[in-house]
Amino acid sequence: MNASNHSLRNNSRPAVFILLLAIAVGPAAGAQTASSTLPDTPQAQPANPVGAEPRSDVTLRGVPKDILKGQAAIWTSPAHVRDRDLAYLVPIGLAATLAVTTDHQVMSSAKLDNPSLNSQASTASNGLLGGFVAAPVIIYGLGAIHHDDHATETGILAGEAMVDSLVVDEVLKVITMRERPTLDNAKGKFFQSSVGVDSSFPSTHSMIGWASAGVIASEYNGPLTQIAAYGLATGLSVSRVLARQHFPSDVVVGSAVGWLVGRYVVHKHHKHPGTE
Repeated sequence: MNASNHSLRNNSRPAVFILLLAIAVGPAAGAQTASSTLPDTPQAQPANPVGAEPRSDVTLRGVPKDILKGQAAIWTSPAHVRDRDLAYLVPIGLAATLAVTTDHQVMSSAKLDNPSLNSQASTASNGLLGGFVAAPVIIYGLGAIHHDDHATETGILAGEAMVDSLVVDEVLKVITMRERPTLDNAKGKFFQSSVGVDSSFPSTHSMIGWASAGVIASEYNGPLTQIAAYGLATGLSVSRVLARQHFPSDVVVGSAVGWLVGRYVVHKHHKHPGTE
């Protein structure tokens, strides 16, 4: 293994640099089977150990099949919830419930009714999203240049996670048909046919951003990378509320589902001997 490959595998700083670079340019412009279930995602395994053979199941050619299998696992995951999954499902559920009960009050605040703030927050959120979309492409490209299988794998998995999360997001939007905060005095009514496909629930920006962040932070799991990835993803989610594009519950659910999808994609490709 050459020196550049060794460096990328063992040091989180390149991943932090790549992620921050992507964020900066944004505003300017053996695996589990198909029965893998989403609730198992918090047990994501470590990235490739040094000297490990590249996993043949992570290829660009295999992405379409992996996405189809992933969608089957994601939508059937509620039937496979285990007791141990409650450790994170319950807090997520409580946070979403609390957010829903305070949605109207938060979005009706005079402090958020500020066109300048809303515009700046919207620009920031779009830039952050662009960064999270660009980061996997940059990571993949650098991996291809330096013949680093770990980096190219990270780029592929992050892309797969974002596509998976986007499909889930669009289905949920069609089902929920929630009004945006700018409509009807921010009542946030669900099942309004007039909304069409522009449902506020969940937040697309949050879901895609957290899916990308979840993969990057899992593959390069050093503290600096995790702080950068999750910190910027949090900023993206908060900015959607400040822009008055989404209610708090929209971004809470979008962020949680995006993170779960990202971790699931990593986990299903990281089954090592001795793991279940």
